[in-house]
Amino acid sequence: MIDHIGFHVSDLTRARAFYAAALAPLGLTVQMEVTEEMTGGHGSHVAFGREGNPFFWIGTGKPAMGGLHVAFLADDEAGVAAFHAAALEAGGTDNGAPGPRPDYHAGYYGAFVIGPDGNNIEAVFHGATP
Repeated sequence: MIDHIGFHVSDLTRARAFYAAALAPLGLTVQMEVTEEMTGGHGSHVAFGREGNPFFWIGTGKPAMGGLHVAFLADDEAGVAAFHAAALEAGGTDNGAPGPRPDYHAGYYGAFVIGPDGNNIEAVFHGATP
C-alpha cells in the first residue's frame, strides 16, 4: 500500500492552483505546506489530501520531469466528470473525456487530463466490478 506520492513541478504557484481546482470535486484540499526554509533548502512543497492525511505532494527543488501518471479515486461518475471539467477550466489539457473504459475492467469509469508539467492526471470510479 502506498502512503503518499510526490513529484517536482516547474512552477509551484501555478501547479498548486491547478491541483486545488482539479482535486476539489474529489474532496481533496491542501493539507500541508512546507517552505524552502523548513526543508533546509530542499524546495517548497504543498500536500493535498483529506481529513488531515496529506498523501499527494508537489514541490520544487529539482527539475520537473513530467510523464508521470496519478489516478485519484472518485465517489461516482459525476465526480469523475466534475474533476475533468475543473481540471480543464484550471488549464489542463484533455487526455480522455469522462467515460467507461471496459478494456480496463467492467465498471471502470475514468477521465484523463495532462497537468501543467506534462503529467497524466486521472480520476476514476470503479463502479460495480464482477
